Amino acid sequence: MNIVLTGSIGNIGRPLTEQLVHSGHSVTVISSTNERIKKIEALGAKAAIGSMFDVDFLVQSFKGADIVYLMETMEAAGDMFDKGVDFIESIREIGRNYKTAIEESGVKKVIHLSSIGAHTDHGTGIIVFHHHVENILNQLPGDVSIKFIRPVGIYFNMFSFINTIKSTGSIISNYGGDQKEPWVSPLDIAEVIAEEVEKPFEGRTARYVASDEISPNEIAKALGEAIGKPELQWNVISDRELLERWLKIGFNEQVAKGFVETQAAQGNGTLYEDYYKHRPLLGKIKLQDFAKDFAAAYQNEESVV
Repeated sequence: MNIVLTGSIGNIGRPLTEQLVHSGHSVTVISSTNERIKKIEALGAKAAIGSMFDVDFLVQSFKGADIVYLMETMEAAGDMFDKGVDFIESIREIGRNYKTAIEESGVKKVIHLSSIGAHTDHGTGIIVFHHHVENILNQLPGDVSIKFIRPVGIYFNMFSFINTIKSTGSIISNYGGDQKEPWVSPLDIAEVIAEEVEKPFEGRTARYVASDEISPNEIAKALGEAIGKPELQWNVISDRELLERWLKIGFNEQVAKGFVETQAAQGNGTLYEDYYKHRPLLGKIKLQDFAKDFAAAYQNEESVV
């Protein structure tokens, strides 16, 4: 099949491209930079270079595709320290561009990388944009089949703990404790998407993806042991204190407030209400596996994010 992938070859795109090429599909990867062309071609795929904000480019890139894989990220919308960016509206615009491009290109099969929390329009903070994009895509004609893939929190988000661990000796958030919550590896996400490519498409479906279910305290223990700090603690501060910290380092206000609300929803469990109604089988990559990658990043100053 001819498959077009948005999202370039990052943490999910690279293993997904590898799997699809290995399965014999003709894969085109959309990226925003010419610097990725050689890397994309080295994986056996074709590169299409352009912007998610360029509808004509998307239409031309989607034409002839049997399946289009869609994703949107905050990075595509702008720098999280740019105080003038409206991330939620910018990602809505990407969603509208996807819808137009699908309609005008004639694509009938879509896989959309959405997120935990996309089932609702309130209480999820900054990730509400996934709900908006799902709604936009659901406005496509009924003969367009869509598979919404909803991963939970991705392990690599934990790399954001590194600076705080180095500066304060702890993980700091506005929630914590022993209540387990789901996390996922990008490798398990890629595997699920590749699996869905091979299955029949019919109507509109949603599938959650998770690799492990662990508590904040278990995360602190595993990461602490991996980096040689077995005493590492996950400390909880108030929403207001966390917001002040993030605004102080220069975060866009919408982003800072949005992430505080998202993490509060993790803590009180509302983020996971629909997940537990449609709980998936857990994937292969566990927290202990990711802890090795975290330790490597921790030891490498250039990997701190």
